Amino acid sequence: MLPPIPKLEDHSISCRNGFLPDHLPVRRLSDRYYEPWEDLVDNLQALILTKRIRAAVNLLPLLSVSRLRSEPELQRAYSILGFICHSYIWGGDRPAQRLPACISVPFLRVSESLEIVPVASYAGVTLWNYRTLFGSQEIDNLEDLATLQTFTGSLDESWFYLVSVAIEARGAPVVPRMLEAIAAAREGDADTVFEFLNSFAQILEELTALLVRMYESCDPHVFYFKIRPFLAGSKNMAEAGLPQGVWYEDEDGKGSWRQYSGGSNAQSSLIQAFDLILGIEHQPTGVKRLTGDDSHKHGTTPPQKHNFIEEMREYMPGPHRRFLERLASVANIRPFVDAHRDNQDLCDAFDSCLAMLRGFRDKHIQIVSRYIIIQAKNAKKLSTEAAKITRNVLSSPATTQKANLASTKATKKGLTGTGGTALIPFLKQARDETGEPAMSPIAKRLLVHSPGRKSPVVYDNDTGAAELDAAFSNPDVPAPMVGLAGYWFSSNEFGGLCSY
Repeated sequence: MLPPIPKLEDHSISCRNGFLPDHLPVRRLSDRYYEPWEDLVDNLQALILTKRIRAAVNLLPLLSVSRLRSEPELQRAYSILGFICHSYIWGGDRPAQRLPACISVPFLRVSESLEIVPVASYAGVTLWNYRTLFGSQEIDNLEDLATLQTFTGSLDESWFYLVSVAIEARGAPVVPRMLEAIAAAREGDADTVFEFLNSFAQILEELTALLVRMYESCDPHVFYFKIRPFLAGSKNMAEAGLPQGVWYEDEDGKGSWRQYSGGSNAQSSLIQAFDLILGIEHQPTGVKRLTGDDSHKHGTTPPQKHNFIEEMREYMPGPHRRFLERLASVANIRPFVDAHRDNQDLCDAFDSCLAMLRGFRDKHIQIVSRYIIIQAKNAKKLSTEAAKITRNVLSSPATTQKANLASTKATKKGLTGTGGTALIPFLKQARDETGEPAMSPIAKRLLVHSPGRKSPVVYDNDTGAAELDAAFSNPDVPAPMVGLAGYWFSSNEFGGLCSY
């Protein structure tokens, strides 16, 4: 017997908004008991700028979470506690290795209720952190969106989050339709599957258009130097000042060391659902999928390395994570199309979806190149200049720390993201794997790079092309590593915010 098709309502998924809440997120916790939290985040930017954030947090009372009586209130609490947590860790001259109980205890309990890890995850900074400017419920219009909370108070940071909100909203109609398509495939209804694939390809094209709007209001320099540091995780951060991660204190003054990746758009359930419905399989970075012939040739399949994309599901809300697990067990569009290769229209529609999703990932690689690679090279120059100054004048701890964090690209380990994996290798592999299920041999050749072929780098008409060329072609330059929001000195295989 075939497993039942999952129901959206059983997994806290909106038929209208997809993985975003069915209604706009709570803008403020209504119980005055939580005013200490709300008052602090109201003044978060000023406290960070004046380096008083840790003193302010240390004065907070230890509040119970028992008065958070609804899921939207739990989501609001999770979001603001994530911002407070990361502000406390990264808001000083050096990162704080310990979180006081007044933050860690409620953060852990709220996270447990939502079945999500206690960090500033994609859910906290994106899914539950927006409002509309004019009271509309239409949330795919960037001009009508604003954030509830940021670290910096800048338009650049808000825009960075809101582009993802708009993508989630515009892609939401695909979620119920994919379930309908699965049911249709079970019944042999090729017409319904064809209609779904056609509409899916169109939506993917719209999502790509939204993604490239990142350039409009998020400056790469502001992002890399001002916003990105606060989005870092605590995993493999020894050289940044967190050798054991972060100590989450409990009520008794005890606690435990915890290490978490930072936020990553690979934590977007929507993007992972796209891969699952199309039957796209992602291998750990650097591992190629072996065919049956290849496995026979090499004897056995090599041991699997860490799979970043699968780990990122642990950073999703529990119901969304379980939905993806259920979706993986019932997804049948790829085998259905494969069984109907005589239906040229159906095969072309399927290949069109792959092409559109691959195009989305192409645009993402371009964004990462501009926002990370070029900025990392600029950071290396800044670090070199700071080192020269330090040799000649007495430098403050703050200046030294800033120089160290800015020298991301200088390390031989290369640049990594908040979640961690190799930047361009990870993104290129994910993109190329997107084309592997193509039905047409011609489409497969176009969508999957042949062995040894260099991946083209496409530039907008802008400065920096020469630097990008050097980054990709110079064998002496460390391979660029993952994500828009990165952590700095890790060679581990994890991802970064916006690692689609």
